[in-house]
Amino acid sequence: MSRIGKSPVAIPKGAEVKVDGRTVSVKGPLGELTREVNEGITVSMEEGEIVLDRANESKELKALHGLNRALINNMVVGVTEGYKKELELVGVGYRASNAGQRLDISVGYSHNIIFEIPSEVKVEAKQDKGQNPMITLTSHDKELLGMVAAKIRSFRKPEPYKGKGIRFKGEYIRRKAGKAAAKK
Repeated sequence: MSRIGKSPVAIPKGAEVKVDGRTVSVKGPLGELTREVNEGITVSMEEGEIVLDRANESKELKALHGLNRALINNMVVGVTEGYKKELELVGVGYRASNAGQRLDISVGYSHNIIFEIPSEVKVEAKQDKGQNPMITLTSHDKELLGMVAAKIRSFRKPEPYKGKGIRFKGEYIRRKAGKAAAKK
């Protein structure tokens, strides 16, 4: 039984939701998102809330019930409040700068990495003296934001010996002892 799927999605002020069969469209001050729910899931509007029901009690449909409810909730929150991810570049000589939607990252390779950010995601790179460079990504689409952030992180994943690399702000990197520590 999906507890997440059973709870309705509240529609805050400023958000406009349209349900057309299996297609759900959410429009708000930050943008507009559309998603098609899986077969077997029905979406309805009741008293300023979105309610999802499933056709039967199969294990697969129970899982999809909760998933679709969470995805619709993410859409509603995204178009009203938005999402934000921060990436930190840890390493000597690591730099990041942006010109519009183009992100220029220098993370220890012989060349700079130039990454084109989708237009739905806003990017800002800042570098304060004595601090690690930060890349801030904001968007109304949580799924796209996560994919862009993961792609940027994949250019230089944090390594466990020195902790250098691109990491999410607040991410804990499990450190390993080096070769010298193992000999003792």
